Amino acid sequence: MIRRRFLASLAAPLLGAPRFRTDPFTQGIASGDPLPDGIVIWTRLTSPQLTESLDVEWIIAEDEGLKKIVKRGKEVATPQFAHTVHADVRGLKPARWYWYQFRCGGVESRIGRTRTAPAPNSQDPLRFAFASCQNYEQGYFTAYEHMAKEDLHLVVHLGDYIYEGGPSANRPRKHDSPEIQTLTDYRNRYALYRSDKDLRRIHEVFPFIVTWDDHEVDNNYANDKEERGAPRDQFLERRANAYQAYYEHMPLRKSSLPRGTSLDLYRSLDYGKLARFHVLDTRQYRSDQPCGDGRKPQCEAALSAEQTMLGDAQEKWLMAGMKAAPQTWNILANQVMFAKVDAKPGEGAEYAMDQWSGYEVPRQRLIQFFDQAKPKNPVIITGDIHSNWVSDIKTNSNANVGVEFVGTSITSGGDGIDLPFAEANFKRENPHLHYFLAKRGYVSCSVDSKEFKSEYRIVPTVTSPGSPIETRAKFVVQAGANRVEKA
Repeated sequence: MIRRRFLASLAAPLLGAPRFRTDPFTQGIASGDPLPDGIVIWTRLTSPQLTESLDVEWIIAEDEGLKKIVKRGKEVATPQFAHTVHADVRGLKPARWYWYQFRCGGVESRIGRTRTAPAPNSQDPLRFAFASCQNYEQGYFTAYEHMAKEDLHLVVHLGDYIYEGGPSANRPRKHDSPEIQTLTDYRNRYALYRSDKDLRRIHEVFPFIVTWDDHEVDNNYANDKEERGAPRDQFLERRANAYQAYYEHMPLRKSSLPRGTSLDLYRSLDYGKLARFHVLDTRQYRSDQPCGDGRKPQCEAALSAEQTMLGDAQEKWLMAGMKAAPQTWNILANQVMFAKVDAKPGEGAEYAMDQWSGYEVPRQRLIQFFDQAKPKNPVIITGDIHSNWVSDIKTNSNANVGVEFVGTSITSGGDGIDLPFAEANFKRENPHLHYFLAKRGYVSCSVDSKEFKSEYRIVPTVTSPGSPIETRAKFVVQAGANRVEKA
């Protein structure tokens, strides 16, 4: 139904662009999913005058002053899709910076910068950052201010771009909206988040690769199951609203256009012969969390062969894509922690049931695939948990088959805290673990044909603006080693 509405809207007659009395581009601009010859550029029109479909013009140039225009076009912004624009621009040159701008109703947007991926045979180095978990109420997005100043090619966002909950007490930033349910609710929540200048700025200067986690819909939801047990039909209607709003507000291709209550999000993106990004969706197809969710010993359900994290089709796609990848590095853009971490000191064990440890059979299946098929250099990048972790991925026989870098939140959880005793406890219980830190920030990565470096970038505070940035730890993985070392 959504796809039919979209196609019908393209054929609808336009009334002509109004002359806007206010800036319609207050939601900013963005770009994403870079290809060697193309990029998606995005914007959303917002104005009290907007009621009908409008033409939105765009240009792409080789210079910041927009003098050397290489592509131009026009997209239809429809009320059915919140007057958003997803222009899939092709015919560009590989590994190039480009600048772009939108125009509608006599008003021009700000100028954005983006970059295409390298040519298929290129071994160009790659610099990217990954981030997740940006709760508006719990702090300022200062980490993005610092990230925007880095020398990067792209940003990977691993989910929890928005939070769906109602207002909280004693938070540095407030909103008055109750927990969101309707399409209008979700649209308004994205508009709130895009009111943040640092979030708008990071989208202006780098292309994004995005995927979602749970809070884009509802905390800890699993496929068609809502956290508090709402009726399936009722929750699927809410999920459809959330999925449509997510598509509307992200720089995604029209191949991700929602289909009823579903949206195709998992995909791969190549960065020359250096790296292939396998972008995962660990929410839409998973089984319900076992053992009543939370942190528990692994019960029978957590060890069941019936459990799935990715669903059969996505799991087969991932394994086939990794096995066939000619790239030096296979980077899995993943939402919830893959490494199995015992969180209980001393005797006994407790594991997070919402993470891969609640889905032990598919977790072990992927580890066995790493061991037997030997795809090149698996590196898992992960968000969700509001803390930093670094782990080796090992088989049951203690062979190293991959690594995982878990990044902390942008703001979720507030300022965070240094817990050296907790790191010591975690390491004692989990010998594959190299690092733990419960502060805020992001991870900055540098990749070439010989090594993968990660820097853990930390802001001391998020509950007040203007925090500085510091690098708290550096790690490196040598190509072929499948193990983490301190850099």
